[in-house]
Amino acid sequence: MKRLFSLLIICGLLFSCQQKNETTITDTGTEVQTGNIKLIPIETPVGKFKVWTKRVGNNPTVKVLLLHGGPACTHEYFEAFENFFPQENIEFYYYDQLGSYYSDQSSDTSLWQLDRFVEEVEQVRKALNLDKDNFYLLGHSWGGILAMQYALKYQDNLKGLIISDMMSSAPKYGKYAEEVLSKQMDKNILDTIRAIESAKDFSNPTYMRLLTPHFYEQHICRFPADEWPDPVKRTFKHLNSVIYTQMQGPSEFGIAGNLANWDVSDLLKNITTPTLTIGAKYDSMDPEFMKWMSTQFPNGSYLYCANGSHMCMYDDQQTYFKGLIKFIKSVDKGEKKVVLN
Repeated sequence: MKRLFSLLIICGLLFSCQQKNETTITDTGTEVQTGNIKLIPIETPVGKFKVWTKRVGNNPTVKVLLLHGGPACTHEYFEAFENFFPQENIEFYYYDQLGSYYSDQSSDTSLWQLDRFVEEVEQVRKALNLDKDNFYLLGHSWGGILAMQYALKYQDNLKGLIISDMMSSAPKYGKYAEEVLSKQMDKNILDTIRAIESAKDFSNPTYMRLLTPHFYEQHICRFPADEWPDPVKRTFKHLNSVIYTQMQGPSEFGIAGNLANWDVSDLLKNITTPTLTIGAKYDSMDPEFMKWMSTQFPNGSYLYCANGSHMCMYDDQQTYFKGLIKFIKSVDKGEKKVVLN
């Protein structure tokens, strides 16, 4: 009798273990799963294309669409967000704009215009079902230009707006580069860079050899270039230089492409969406101007990264993400202005 009882106990334990070890897979139907990657069809004046997006997280009231810089960099340098947003239950979307590495390419140069990119973002918004109850738009660098221009036309679709490391005036950015940043360089080095630019000899290896330690490592990402985070290296490796040159221009000292005269400083007062501007001490963008911008938005807030540069999501990471997350959560609670520094 004892032996029978023992056998029943052993069988029960084995059955229990078998149940615990069974793998449960959520039934997703017949649709093939792709890791939340979605290729979104967009209409343009010259035809249809597809752009690449990927969702991370799931929150019905907080959805952040990331607009990368460049123009024509990639979403890759935003990968640091994966270490901060998910644990705070912030849903976000990677997105490569048309012409960027993971999206469709085109040789039609008429596509690389700001207004056309604005309409592209609106089509992406609709495809991702983002609206005024959940849609936060974060634009970094050129993405900040795109985000401001989008908000001026479509702010009724937004819950929150974040302008990271981008001034609202291309001419004032050029003035800051000329009057402040260039003066921080050794005169002989600056003269050599200027001579190369005047000759339009941008493929000259001396150009990048001088710019890397004296500009990029000082104002773009404040680590030795060979130690830049892998996502940053990949995004520059995949940069579409044709689009970049047409819109930004070949020089790092200001904007000389078709964005050269862009300036919406006088229009910021029309954007009533809760808006955060982010500036950094060593940025290629004037942090004091970024602070001023926050006062022009009726519901503006400002985050200052005292140790950061243009990519302060890396070189002043804790300050950047603590402030950014606080802003997003505060707006989600109904606040319009947030004190961050």
